[in-house]
Amino acid sequence: MKTEELIRAISAGAGRPPVSMPRVWLAALTGAVLAAGAIFFAVLGPRPDIGQALETTRFLFKFVVTAVLFASAVPVLRALARPGKRPAWPIMLAAPALVLVAIVLELVALSSGQWISSLVGTNAIYCLALIPLLGILPLAAMLAALNAGAPTRPVLAGAVAGICAGGLAAIFYAAYCPDDSPLFVATWYSLAILLLALLGALGGRFVLRW
Repeated sequence: MKTEELIRAISAGAGRPPVSMPRVWLAALTGAVLAAGAIFFAVLGPRPDIGQALETTRFLFKFVVTAVLFASAVPVLRALARPGKRPAWPIMLAAPALVLVAIVLELVALSSGQWISSLVGTNAIYCLALIPLLGILPLAAMLAALNAGAPTRPVLAGAVAGICAGGLAAIFYAAYCPDDSPLFVATWYSLAILLLALLGALGGRFVLRW
């Protein structure tokens, strides 16, 4: 039996109408982007010096690494919604690898006396609060898409949904955040995304159970 047929059979057994998973994911991801964007422009908006910031490598790097995290998590998340589909886990190492390289370059470029101040930054508390704020609706959309499938590992699927939503939220937040050091990004962006991963795992435990 093909995976799509299995999902339809499970849906029928649960009393749900059959669904087209590609359409479900298209709707979920589109809704996630629109929701995060709407919250961003309603609450935050881009930083005042974004024109100058766009000319710096550190600022642009934030978009690269967060976009890579989001893009690499999407196919893994879709695979987790399909029984018998093996996720391509190695692709999710791309963003951490980029961050690691950036950290090494940053430590070489800065004097040791600047390391702590660059790591702490000026906006850490906002980062921990605003990335989850921007990611909560995208996380809900991704959990809904997973629920339309048939994930066999609901907690893991929920956690990956949180990482995916966190990556998307961090793309938008990066345009607002005044801290551009890879040391700051590696620390505070990661912690904020971890919060969404934990929330996603909790949601997966209760929302995605068959």
